Amino acid sequence: MDGERVRICDIARELGVSTATVSNVIHGKTGRVSPETVRRVQALLEQRQYIPSMAGVLLARNASKIIGVVICDHEKYEARPLEDPFLAASLNALSREVQQAGYFLMVRLARDPEEIVRLASMWNMEGLVIVGFCEQDYCTLRSAMRIPFVVYDGDDAAPERYYNLVIDDFDGGFQAGQHLKDLGHRKALCLSDNLEHVDLERIRGFEAAFGPAACWQIPLAAEERERFYEEKLEQLRQFTAVFAVSDFYAAELMQFLQGHGVELPGEISVVGFDDGPICRWCRPALTTIRQDASLRARLAMEKLRQLKSGSESGGTVRIPVQLVERASTGPASG
Repeated sequence: MDGERVRICDIARELGVSTATVSNVIHGKTGRVSPETVRRVQALLEQRQYIPSMAGVLLARNASKIIGVVICDHEKYEARPLEDPFLAASLNALSREVQQAGYFLMVRLARDPEEIVRLASMWNMEGLVIVGFCEQDYCTLRSAMRIPFVVYDGDDAAPERYYNLVIDDFDGGFQAGQHLKDLGHRKALCLSDNLEHVDLERIRGFEAAFGPAACWQIPLAAEERERFYEEKLEQLRQFTAVFAVSDFYAAELMQFLQGHGVELPGEISVVGFDDGPICRWCRPALTTIRQDASLRARLAMEKLRQLKSGSESGGTVRIPVQLVERASTGPASG
């Protein structure tokens, strides 16, 4: 069916609903329409290419039903941030929550907070989820716009007029350190591409449980990390355990060690952080710290609603984590 000739009555007839119901969904008047009917109507409108007509309606009315997700296009992602396992899991969980709530999800990459302000204004967004920016950026956004927003893993200790949704990074590191200590390890290495904020909290938690550990700041670029590990191979062999602050870095190191004849976990045990799909693809499967992307997505939508209604004024929400033991860790050798 040609998108330009699609009529409301065509949509209504195909779904077995009234034209008034379809019109109400298009114009956001869904108070008396069931969530399931809203979902069905929206899905068919998109399938029948009615979206161009809907876009004008969304921009013209006060409630656009658009939730924006803006991710900092940091150089460490090497121009592929949406391929990062943590960000992919976060987006997957957010897309489900946003859709179930009857909203539309818009994803954007940016580096300048001013881009966020322009984007939110242009699309008349109802709320924003912001990932990867810094405290000064959040202060800029809070001053420049009234649209409610929540932040993933922000570094503001006392956020005002927005919510900072953080996981318990310190406890995650603590659980990893305690696990390796219980296995008899006494010489451990922590790996991170920076020693700030989230990564630093994970390392501090690790050392609080395990005791002093070596800490290497690894390069951002994959090719440089390969050379870095080559140069450090003999030193790497002196450790019996490694805690990497992300599953990606843990899996990458495991592949490097196995390629150089190091037995895992016989010679070196490895623990990651996040519990993405990569953990089960590794051989041996990766012991890691699980964070709940679905819970954080639910909290994001809940806090956006509270901010919009004025019932809450912002703050920090700390989300618990859990050690998941798999085959990449075992008793210390020797």
